[in-house]
Amino acid sequence: MKRHIVQIDSDKCNGCGLCISACHEGALQLIDGKATLISDSYCDGLGNCLPECPTGAIQIIEREAGEYDQEMVDAKMKQKAVQPPFGGCPSMRMKTFDRAPAPVQPAAPAAARSELRQWPCQLKLVAPNAPYFENAHIVICADCTAYACPNIHQFMKNKITLIGCPKLDDLDYSEKLTDILNLNDIQSVTVVRMEVPCCGGMVNYVKTALQNSGKMIPWRVITVATDGEILED
Repeated sequence: MKRHIVQIDSDKCNGCGLCISACHEGALQLIDGKATLISDSYCDGLGNCLPECPTGAIQIIEREAGEYDQEMVDAKMKQKAVQPPFGGCPSMRMKTFDRAPAPVQPAAPAAARSELRQWPCQLKLVAPNAPYFENAHIVICADCTAYACPNIHQFMKNKITLIGCPKLDDLDYSEKLTDILNLNDIQSVTVVRMEVPCCGGMVNYVKTALQNSGKMIPWRVITVATDGEILED
């Protein structure tokens, strides 16, 4: 039968997971970092997920599709209700960490030194032509990394620090990053991201900016686990 149903452009999807939280039928899942329709029978075609997508990757089309099955949806959502809240999106999945108490220090440790070299540091607030960008090494940190990684300042040392969230900030940061690269002689770019799929959006913004600028600039990605462990360096 022909009916209206969602279609997802995987090239545009940044894996933020907002559509999954918005889908009341549980029709969408993140698979390999991309939102995916898992069954035609779960999708009612009403498009509650549509306005949540920040990249315009979702559209409603008319095509041959299996009939929407409300009974299957009710059974699926009932099962999901007994699982931990927000189980669909890894960035919203609840966790607790069983950490041993820190050892008692014999004397008060020296105060930690901040490696922040400029203000503002929010990516949405910085001016692309700010003088501190000239000949700079920059580090772009996802917001949550500062709380998950106890030694985040090690990645900020001697760099200009920019922070942002590809899931919650309603901006396409590739445009501003392209301006920063075009207007300045940037020496290197480091991305510090969380392991959750939506943080891949920050990596995609940097890739797009590097391609748009046409400059060969060294760059790397450091991934932080939700428990603070460095997964990739």
